[in-house]
Amino acid sequence: SVEKKIIHQIAPHLAEPLPFIFPTYRSNKNWVLWKLKIGVKIYDLLCGGQNFGKSSWLNRAEVLQRVPGLKAEELNGAVCYYDGFTNDARLTIDTLRSAANHGAILLNYCRFRDGRHGELWECEIEDVLTGKKLLARARTIVNATGPWADGLTHSQVKLRLTKGIHLVVSRDRVPVPDTVVMTEGKRILFAIPWGERTILGTTDTDYHGSLDEVLADPSDIRYVLEVTNRFFSKAKLTERDVISSWAGLRPLIANPNGSPSDISRSHEIRNPEPGWWDVAGGKLTTYRLMAEQTVDQIVKALKRKTAPCRTVAEPLLPSAEINGVSGILPPDFNRDTVKHYCASEWAVHLEDVMVRRTSWHYYFADAAERSEQAAVWMGELLGWPETVRAEEIARYRAATGCKPGAKILSSVETLPQNVPGIHSMV
Repeated sequence: SVEKKIIHQIAPHLAEPLPFIFPTYRSNKNWVLWKLKIGVKIYDLLCGGQNFGKSSWLNRAEVLQRVPGLKAEELNGAVCYYDGFTNDARLTIDTLRSAANHGAILLNYCRFRDGRHGELWECEIEDVLTGKKLLARARTIVNATGPWADGLTHSQVKLRLTKGIHLVVSRDRVPVPDTVVMTEGKRILFAIPWGERTILGTTDTDYHGSLDEVLADPSDIRYVLEVTNRFFSKAKLTERDVISSWAGLRPLIANPNGSPSDISRSHEIRNPEPGWWDVAGGKLTTYRLMAEQTVDQIVKALKRKTAPCRTVAEPLLPSAEINGVSGILPPDFNRDTVKHYCASEWAVHLEDVMVRRTSWHYYFADAAERSEQAAVWMGELLGWPETVRAEEIARYRAATGCKPGAKILSSVETLPQNVPGIHSMV
């Protein structure tokens, strides 16, 4: 909770308080109302007043008044608690923009191939846009590559990958005022309000497939819809109601025991050989703390004297660099917005703008049609000939499964931890 409040302070546009309503039912003995009441109060105490709001509870009538479409049969009541709400892609991009403002050199669409350690590390880097090979020298390398962390030559990381998916539907189909917790045995899923949309999810299953093609499988989609329909029976959701979906990977520290939901979300920082640092595990909520701890250890190992870390208090970006281009909800769909992403946020492909900079792909039911207009704007701004514009549209459709007149039922997003495109900071 301390880190959630810090992110709220340094990036308030990307960390909003989010109320949760957790209803309990007589038929599910895994979630008992009186135990949850005690649990949320203990949570308040452990937060030491640093949470986004004070927990409370509702009786049966109050729950149904607050969430009219919720299943009423066997409902006991609910607890209410607070968490944070963010946009993981925007938080990542804005952190990179902040780093650039402070002197960092950022390379987009470049791949680390290998590193050799002598007096300095010599790193072979490939520019995947041009095929050009680059050589970089450094005293220190930090391997913070999420689900790819255990695939680098010098890495000593051992991961257990789990997959989670989310679905986006129109909010008038599942009209939740706040986030509603939906239980399935011991598992919990969420219905999260997001502007004119509602986000449904997530799943938590072991993953052994390709890191470059992580999909929301039809069985995953059916599961989330079935659970949602049990809690909101009037919705009668089917796959036709799904505006978009995404799948992400959680790079958890390897532990063969227990179900995916039981595995710790703690992080590790290790220095297996001189100048090489592995950073793995953790959650998006603790990303700033992980970075601070990593840099502190590196500075100590290099025997350098530096000023204390100030990321705990310094705003991520000035407001002038945020307004109209960064937030939890997508920005306005216009040429000026696209111009900003091309000029100031390293966007070179259509999917960079539609998926990772704006979330337009996830939010708009007509994303395929909008992508064609966005491609026109990008072509004008980046000097694309007609052939390149057509290639970019084809590339975007191939990567996302998004075609004119069709729903988006599977989108690829490989994420650093338990984070979909928009998510609660649990």
